[in-house]
Amino acid sequence: MKKEWDNSAIVAARAMPATARVPAELHIGGVRIAPATVLAPMAGVTDTVFRRFIKNASLFTDPSQPADVDTETTNEVSGCGLIMTEFTSADGLSRMRETKRKRYLTYYEDEHPISAQLFGSNPETLADSARICQDAGFDLVDLNLGCPAKRVVACNGGSGLLRDLPRIKTIFEAVRSAVSIPFTVKFRMGWNDSNIVCVELAKMAEDCGLQAVALHARTREQGYAGDARWEWIAAVKDAVSIPVIGNGDIRTPEDAAAMVEATHCDAVMIGRAAPANPWIFRQIAQYTATGHYTKPTDMDRYRMIRDYFERLMHEVAEHPDIDGPAEDDFTKRLKRNHESAQRDAIGRMKQFASWFTHGVPGGATLRREIFDCKRGSQVIDKVEAFFTQRHEEPADFTPEHDAELEAAPAAWG
Repeated sequence: MKKEWDNSAIVAARAMPATARVPAELHIGGVRIAPATVLAPMAGVTDTVFRRFIKNASLFTDPSQPADVDTETTNEVSGCGLIMTEFTSADGLSRMRETKRKRYLTYYEDEHPISAQLFGSNPETLADSARICQDAGFDLVDLNLGCPAKRVVACNGGSGLLRDLPRIKTIFEAVRSAVSIPFTVKFRMGWNDSNIVCVELAKMAEDCGLQAVALHARTREQGYAGDARWEWIAAVKDAVSIPVIGNGDIRTPEDAAAMVEATHCDAVMIGRAAPANPWIFRQIAQYTATGHYTKPTDMDRYRMIRDYFERLMHEVAEHPDIDGPAEDDFTKRLKRNHESAQRDAIGRMKQFASWFTHGVPGGATLRREIFDCKRGSQVIDKVEAFFTQRHEEPADFTPEHDAELEAAPAAWG
């Protein structure tokens, strides 16, 4: 049977509007979000290094002027209005020691406004964890009802809760009574096509005192496949008076404007497109201001990837290595911390390089070389050599065939 969203109407609905633009700002409770763009929470991605990296990359300038990606920025001149943490287990957060909590709740002052996202299914535990986030200084707290991962759903967390609206209401009420900062929720349309609950859930959120909702316009069953169904974002917007944030299939500034035009949402949220194109928030800001936006050069890409790697290695430096053998428990722990930080940084470098070099001629070669690296300095050397070669190559250089790159649009859709 042909689904109603599987036809040419969706193409027409997403045609680039002549005048629509992403709003300049929105207010969630007493928090001003300017511009109305949000970096989505992504597990294993949106740690403090990546969040600050995106804020820096989002500095917007006059597109006729060279873009300096190394310039430090604040929210007032960044194209990214709100950043969110990785989604964090409320159960784990409430049980762990204070020192360990800092690893999950670390942020810097230049990250404000910032929202902490939690997942779980126990109302009391979620309320307790929300208080912890408020006490840690977060501007907002968000409940995750969207994650489709099996391990999360198996614990009735994330999108698993979409099958139990009465429990969601209990959670809403418990968290709302526990904190005074703005409380929001990010959710999917429903469990599957037979269980679309997004409009009912949004109304319930408003009735329970939540100050904004964000809809990823896919079901849990869809995962990240197929087209996001923006018509449901429009339906939620029609149903509630609190701000509605639209999420799904925003890959370009034109997409962001088209979503606003089609749904009248108050803000747009961008997830998987951000690691592949860290400039997307800046591009949206430029496009909103001028109708045009700049695209990154090879030098921009080089400086950006170098900047991210250096930020990661700075984090490693906070866990210094110990010369010689570890002879007591204290030095053994220091060595373990250093080795753990080094492994984590290398893993994130490899992950980021995989995202970031899609679209770069010859990027598959760099990805293969980085995959074999064991130290952070080796990764940086590979990046330096790759972009030096790119700079020296003749203009008619033909990149190697990259099957991985050709498959990327489906993976990032």
